[in-house]
Amino acid sequence: MSTNGGPKPKPPSLRLEGVSVMRGGRPVVRDVSLEVPPGEVTTLLGANGAGTSTLVLAIGGVLRPSAGKVMLGDRDLTGNPPERIRAAGVAVVPEGRRLLPNLTVEHNLRVATFSVPRDQKKERTAHALELFPELEKRWTAQARLLSGGEQQMLVLAQALVSGPTILLVDELSLGLAPVIVKRLVPTIEAVAAAGAGVLLIEQFANLALSLAKTAYVLENGRIRYSGTAEELKSHPDVLHSAYLSGEGAV
Repeated sequence: MSTNGGPKPKPPSLRLEGVSVMRGGRPVVRDVSLEVPPGEVTTLLGANGAGTSTLVLAIGGVLRPSAGKVMLGDRDLTGNPPERIRAAGVAVVPEGRRLLPNLTVEHNLRVATFSVPRDQKKERTAHALELFPELEKRWTAQARLLSGGEQQMLVLAQALVSGPTILLVDELSLGLAPVIVKRLVPTIEAVAAAGAGVLLIEQFANLALSLAKTAYVLENGRIRYSGTAEELKSHPDVLHSAYLSGEGAV
């Protein structure tokens, strides 16, 4: 244990150990092992239908793995409900910008801080607004009236107010103009630089590989590649094959 003034303990890694997930009675994710270390961006690439979104839902507790373990450091999170996984420090930004559309920006963030200790709510919200000052200007607007970019900022802010040690972002750039994506990228970098581990699931491989240190490629529910992002850039054949071979899973 560190004493006051000593170094902070290093945040834990998220590890998947042989995780398999079934949907509709058939295997979608098969024996996946990967690690998301603290303080850096890790990317998981795959075509539509490769199983990336299913894997994210299993990590976040929405789906229960049929085999394997989801570990946060020494803590086994496998099969825990979403609220317990979030409380443990794993925040998920799912695909599709899921907000409470008739609530304002303010109230969407209030809902997200429900389980945050009372003395930290104000500080966490202020930090999210530092990252996304655009949201403060839209504070009283209903979420459904926000632009796609503003909605993505809001779902990221909702995840960040929980103070996660691990942040999972499924399809950061989906449906967004390049200028908006460029605006969001420094936030992902800042979260990692502050010590959290980030797992970025992204259709645009070049964007993901420019941010990540480590990369995994999921093909038909299995890990086809694991290694450095830099090395994967020099193996375009791996990416090309993976992006052409989706089986219709999600």
